[in-house]
Amino acid sequence: MDTGEKTGTGRAVPTTAAQWWERFLRYGPYVLLGLSTAVTAVIADAIMSRPEVYATAGLVPAALALQLWWGRAARTAEAGSRAAIGYFCARTVLAFALTWCNPFFSVFAVLGYFDAGRLLPKPAVRAGLWTTAVILAGAQCGSGLPPATVMNWLAFGILLAVHVTVTMVFAQIADREADHLRSQTDTISALETANARLEQALAENAALHAQLLVQAREAGVADERRRLAAEIHDTLAQGLAGIIAQLQAVTSVADSDPGLARQHLDRAATLARDSLGEARRSVHDLVPGALEHDDLPGALKKTVSAWTERHGVRADFTVTGTVERVHDETAATLLRIAEEALANVGRHASASRVGLTLSFMDGELCLDVRDDGRGFDPAALPPSGRAGGFGLGGMRARAERVAGTVEVEAEPGRGTAVRALVPLVRGGR
Repeated sequence: MDTGEKTGTGRAVPTTAAQWWERFLRYGPYVLLGLSTAVTAVIADAIMSRPEVYATAGLVPAALALQLWWGRAARTAEAGSRAAIGYFCARTVLAFALTWCNPFFSVFAVLGYFDAGRLLPKPAVRAGLWTTAVILAGAQCGSGLPPATVMNWLAFGILLAVHVTVTMVFAQIADREADHLRSQTDTISALETANARLEQALAENAALHAQLLVQAREAGVADERRRLAAEIHDTLAQGLAGIIAQLQAVTSVADSDPGLARQHLDRAATLARDSLGEARRSVHDLVPGALEHDDLPGALKKTVSAWTERHGVRADFTVTGTVERVHDETAATLLRIAEEALANVGRHASASRVGLTLSFMDGELCLDVRDDGRGFDPAALPPSGRAGGFGLGGMRARAERVAGTVEVEAEPGRGTAVRALVPLVRGGR
């Protein structure tokens, strides 16, 4: 039993229905013609006259030759072509003549049912099916064509009605097959169109992706520039300002108090070393040096103490809530904001007291820096980035990078309050 073709690995590939049908259409006519001829040869002496035998002997080779010719022509002939129509008509005439000689050749004539829909143009399909029905009904009515008796005519009429019904079924099947083929063709065309559009969309997306990559690089470069600028402002600029202040103090007391001058020089040297370390950390995008060995409250406490020592102004640091480990980026952001706020107090406020409070709340961290200095009018400040520094704009930018906010409350003569509120992201070292 043929279960299918074999591949190079020796495995049998199942034969599909379409492949079986193709084999039948290719080899079936030879088999049916040979079967009809064999049966006729056995019973020829019983039911056939000598002229019918001679006619059959000439018609069978003609039918075989026609079939051999079509076996080669079918490779290039299309449905509805002259070759296909000529083959169908010639075979139908030969089948009719053979059936006239011997009704058993109706086995060969039945091929008309299978080939009408695939060989003839659509308007001629029903005519081909009805002609095949007439041939088969005549062969099966008992006396061949033409019917010999009234009973034979009656049988011919009944059989013809049956075969016409069969032809209608075959015609309906052929129509559905044609509709299915058209639907498949339309679907393939639609898929090709969709694939072309998809390829175009993919090309456009690739171009857009490349453009987005360029924009992302440019945005990354701009963000890195802003980060470095803010780091330089918060570290080097403040450190240099402190060094300048200490050196100015040395100039003013060098003659009167050499010991105090030495202290100012030591502080200037310490600020220079700290500023150099912070510059290196900023370039490598590391956390502030104060957070390397302390958590956020410890780093803020040391920052406040160092600021008090430099400026001689009382500064108090308070922690409220349950202290938790804070993510490095969040801790660095609040530390930089505190340093900038204290630097602003030292430069501009002329305050006598400063209070810094770190509050651990439910899901949030709050940093408050308050002073009793001269205050200012927030509306009168220049835009961020002007007037020699980043200032409040830099604080806000830092807070926004960690989804936080900075609010400033100030009034001339009544001090200033800076409030930074950021999400509490746990982590850290």
